[in-house]
Amino acid sequence: MTKKIKLIYLLTLLTLNFSCVEKKSTEKETNRPELVVNQKTDTLKFTSGIRAIFQDSKGNYWFGSHNEGVSVYNGKSFDYLTGLPDNQIRSIQEDKNGKIWIGTSKGASVYDKGTLTNYPIKNNEPKQEWNETNGDLWFYAGEEDGIYRFDGQHMNYLIFPKSKNENPDNAYGVTGISKDKDGKVWMATYAALFSYDGKMVTIFDGKKLNLKDNELLHIRSVLADSKGRIWIGNNGIGVLLVEGNTVINFSEKNHLIHPTSQRRGGKSQPGTLEHVFAIEEDAEGNIWFGDRDTGAWKYDGKKLTNYQIDPKLNTQMIWSIYKDQNKNLIFGMAEGGVYKFNGKTFDKQF
Repeated sequence: MTKKIKLIYLLTLLTLNFSCVEKKSTEKETNRPELVVNQKTDTLKFTSGIRAIFQDSKGNYWFGSHNEGVSVYNGKSFDYLTGLPDNQIRSIQEDKNGKIWIGTSKGASVYDKGTLTNYPIKNNEPKQEWNETNGDLWFYAGEEDGIYRFDGQHMNYLIFPKSKNENPDNAYGVTGISKDKDGKVWMATYAALFSYDGKMVTIFDGKKLNLKDNELLHIRSVLADSKGRIWIGNNGIGVLLVEGNTVINFSEKNHLIHPTSQRRGGKSQPGTLEHVFAIEEDAEGNIWFGDRDTGAWKYDGKKLTNYQIDPKLNTQMIWSIYKDQNKNLIFGMAEGGVYKFNGKTFDKQF
């Protein structure tokens, strides 16, 4: 082999190697983009609503907004993250390895040691069998058919079993997830509630929840409480309560649906509990409801108490309620503020 041919051969090898390195680097950047903190502030700047609140194992607070992304508070300042599939945040949770999972309206992201890995929602992806998957992380997967379940490596797309002769306009976007004391997972969607015990998926549609002919399911929240009760928050017909084999309209039983209400999502009168976007249980076992129009409600097992969060706010709408590690109850508002209940009133925290 002449020197000229050898030189050409070596140059070709170098070019191919460099090309491979470039390709691998590009793939890595696409799959694991470096985390970008685009801003730091002393106060929480969100104004579009706090849809998700979470305190991680290190004590940091994570706030997910309606359309401005995610901020994390380390006790001193707020960092704002970029690189998510979408800025509408549906959920925030932590796995057993300390990774933070952020569910958005267009997919999920995992934050780990300064990087984000994105799992965007994909159309027409293969459906998996419920009993052939595992994992404790569940995510919103679009408005049509199902839910995502992460098994440690892959997002598995699981289809909800639907009722026969259902309305084709029904939407099954996940609006809330709660796990009961027996490990059963309760998944709220707009058109139905589903439970999964590890073997079987059960649907709770309008018929099973004893809805009247003039009522529609539009579920926005669900809570499996410490007593085994299932609380379902609806946008229009208030709170439904599943206790054993009994289902009641809790709002109607307590005269909290106005006689003139159309039960279709219209604005509610003061003193009603018709549009429940958040439900949580406090350290004493009281059940709290966050209403779109009438603020916070506490049920102590006997009576209901209605609270105005802050008279200065233009709306008392509550997007989220969260119990932190110190057993404080924290409320995320539609205007972007975060309030803590002090036992009598509400103090603005962020």
